[in-house]
Formats: sequence, structure tokens, C-alpha cells
Amino acid sequence: MFSGWGLSWGGWLDNRRGEWFLLAQLLLITAHLLPPWPAPADWGLGMWPRPVFIVGVLLLLSGFGVAAQAFTALGSSLSPLPEAKQGNRLILQGPYQRCRHPMYQAVLLCSLGVALSIGSLLHLILLMGLVAVLGGKARREERSLLQLHPEYAVYRSTTPAIAPGLPWLDWRN
Repeated sequence: MFSGWGLSWGGWLDNRRGEWFLLAQLLLITAHLLPPWPAPADWGLGMWPRPVFIVGVLLLLSGFGVAAQAFTALGSSLSPLPEAKQGNRLILQGPYQRCRHPMYQAVLLCSLGVALSIGSLLHLILLMGLVAVLGGKARREERSLLQLHPEYAVYRSTTPAIAPGLPWLDWRN
């Protein structure tokens, strides 16, 4: 499954397959391990509101669920890079019926879940960074998919990109 991803030292240096998008994504995801800032106690709250915490945990868990579905649906077409693997299959079933990039949707759901569950502005800023990076990564990925799969144009015009109705996360043309 991990073969054919096209990762190389040269790519990390010159971004030939979009490696810098992957690097930015990994750094932002890893930064979610940082403690909340400011801490809810700094806001005068002894404890973060339980309903907000529960919603955050549910979003985090739903993100993991969406990721598992997308991971399974992609099979051997899975790649962490925005440049599509040669010979990949165009997946239009399962979570790909709801949106064109469910793996990115899953990452954003998890990030939002973390930010809400711990009450952290820092983590909300990390979420915004992920929105920017994943929106750009998805656009680059789609240019590659259009070259490999001309039928992708019809799918792109009818299916939301990452999150329906959000301008940077839903472009259909």
C-alpha cells in the first residue's frame, strides 16, 4: 500500500510532487499536541464547559470515522502527496459520494474537535492553518486528477470539495 507514493529527498527539496504541502500538514497536525493556549483558566473558567467538551470529542471521533472510511475506500490509490499516483483508480463511492476530499475533511473535523474539547485559541489558529494548507493541497491534487481522469471534471462540478458551502473548502466548476 505504501509503495509508489513517490517520496524522495529531491522532492522534499524542490516540491516536485507537492511535498511541501505534506510537510506543512504534518507540522500543523503535530502542533495539536501542544497544550491549550490560553488555558480555559486564563479566561476565568475553572473548567471548560462540559457540553462544548463533549461536542469536541464527538467531532474528533467522527473525524477518525471519516478517515477510516476514506482510507479503506482509497485502497492502493492512497498517497499522502497531492500529485496523484500513476495508474490510480478514480474513487467515487463511499465517503467520496459526499465530498471529493474526505481525508482532508477528516483532518479538519479532528482539528476542530481538539480545539473545542480543550478550549484553545492556539488550536483554533492551527485549524485555520490546516484549512489554508488542505485547500491548496486539494486544488493541486485536482489538477493532477484531471490529467489522469478526464471524467473528474463532471464529478468536480457536482460534488463538494471538502466542506459544502464554505468558499475556500467548496469550489465546484
